[in-house]
Amino acid sequence: MAGAGGDGGVFVWLVMRLFGCIRAGLLPWRRAKAYQRSRLWSHLSWIGADSLPIISVIAACVGIILALQSATQLEKVGALSYVANLVGFSIATELGPLLTCLILAGRAGAAFTAEIATMRISEEIDALEVMGIDPVRFLVWPKFAAMCVMAPLLTLWCDGVGISAGGIFSTLALGLSGKAYFLQTAHFLTMRDILAGLVKSAGFGVTITLVSCWQGFLAREGAADVGRRTTKAVVHSIFLMIRLDLFFTALNYIFR
Repeated sequence: MAGAGGDGGVFVWLVMRLFGCIRAGLLPWRRAKAYQRSRLWSHLSWIGADSLPIISVIAACVGIILALQSATQLEKVGALSYVANLVGFSIATELGPLLTCLILAGRAGAAFTAEIATMRISEEIDALEVMGIDPVRFLVWPKFAAMCVMAPLLTLWCDGVGISAGGIFSTLALGLSGKAYFLQTAHFLTMRDILAGLVKSAGFGVTITLVSCWQGFLAREGAADVGRRTTKAVVHSIFLMIRLDLFFTALNYIFR
């Protein structure tokens, strides 16, 4: 890392080293070193399983809110049965991936930045390089791989919980048939819609990891810089995710 100059130089250095890790990561699983497998499993568990409760609660609330808001308007034109269409499509293509990755940006992304920034300031990263350990392979690669796997999986979970919560609410409060709700959702949603949401979430996950780790490596000015870099990582991640969301949505509309 000594040869990287400036913020942009550090980012390019990080991306290039990560590409090397990705090529090496395509080797058979049994050939990976034990510490690499251990760190990857740890990140998969922490990013995935530990995020399920908060994602479930938020997805359920959003599903109920969408059902209630759409019912308020559709009831005026006698189209209450289309609540299932609006809830399912909105969550699967837009709100599912966006809400999931906003939570991951605040939870996992902030932790990534704080960990790497603390190690950078305490010269632990320099110690890794002295010992011949690649800091990107050791610190960034497990986070990147775990986020690429878990962001789409958590998005699928968020979609299921949100649509189910909207269906239960519609059945209990709006008087719709639960069977008709879920059949209409399954008929209206296409595999293309679901895949569009998963592609978005994968892109968001990559963005969160790159920005968070990049900001961590930029830490220089003592412990106070850890907080500043963590804040910048979360803000930049959210900003870039919204722009990516606009890009993916426009692309999906153009080629629909």
